[in-house]
Amino acid sequence: MGSRVSPARAINGWLVGGAFAFGVFQMVVLPLTLLPHDARWGWVLVAGVLGTTPFWSLIHEAIHGTLLTDRRRNDLCGRGLAVLYGSPFAMLKTGHLLHHRFSRTRERAEVYDPATSSWIRFAPGYYLRLFGGLYVLEVAAVPLAVLPARAIRLFGRRVDAPDSVAGLLFERIAQARLIGQFRTDAAAIAILFPAAFVAYGRHGWMLLAALGGRAMIVSLSDNAYHYGTDLDAPLEALNLRLPRTLERFALSFNLHGVHHRHPGLRWYELREKFDRSGGKYDLGWGPAAARQLRGPIKLDQPDSTASQSVRR
Repeated sequence: MGSRVSPARAINGWLVGGAFAFGVFQMVVLPLTLLPHDARWGWVLVAGVLGTTPFWSLIHEAIHGTLLTDRRRNDLCGRGLAVLYGSPFAMLKTGHLLHHRFSRTRERAEVYDPATSSWIRFAPGYYLRLFGGLYVLEVAAVPLAVLPARAIRLFGRRVDAPDSVAGLLFERIAQARLIGQFRTDAAAIAILFPAAFVAYGRHGWMLLAALGGRAMIVSLSDNAYHYGTDLDAPLEALNLRLPRTLERFALSFNLHGVHHRHPGLRWYELREKFDRSGGKYDLGWGPAAARQLRGPIKLDQPDSTASQSVRR
């Protein structure tokens, strides 16, 4: 077992190095040395957009402490990758761990209660979130770093709701243990991205388009693994079918049901766990993403399940 795991662990280092190298290339090398000579170099940014899922998967591994064996290096790499992503690691980590705790309870992005809302009222926000809005919200939290901790807590109380973890997120961000990291990383983002746009100059639209592509993929993928699944079940998540090559490319993120039940497993351990447990796919990745276009789902009965489910 050890001889098989060691090479898999080693590949994380190469993947992290590649992610940082491409980040530097995208933000510095491309706009300053290549685009001024030939704008067709901008097509390289498409590769970055297509690599959004494995890029996020590396951050996701760091969030769970499984990216690198040394915890300090793991967190430093996670913070660096999150800066390139555009949102502080402290916020991404806190939000994701809250997702694991409150998924399908407080956090159920597609479900609305007809006693307090309606499909027409709920749908605009739902579709905005689905088509890029989630990433925009993650980035939009950066300016909050200039506020004192008390103001961040107050903001959290104002956006708190029974069907949201936003209040809990900002309450925890304002804690002394995290606020320093949050502010440092937010400052790095506030310097890096404007500087990159200045470097791109008249080609700035290319970087904006690349970030727009990232926003679409992140937002469209986020709830695809949970849409229409049983409520009040934090372990409920889907395993989605992908060709094995694409599964490896995505760092097994499609085996999300396995991950929710075993969040301590590394990405390269999910496939073995899936096979050994006789795992079955719930849907293909494409159909799972596409069915979200059906829109919000009405809560039939309070504290019950949503009206649609893919569970057999």
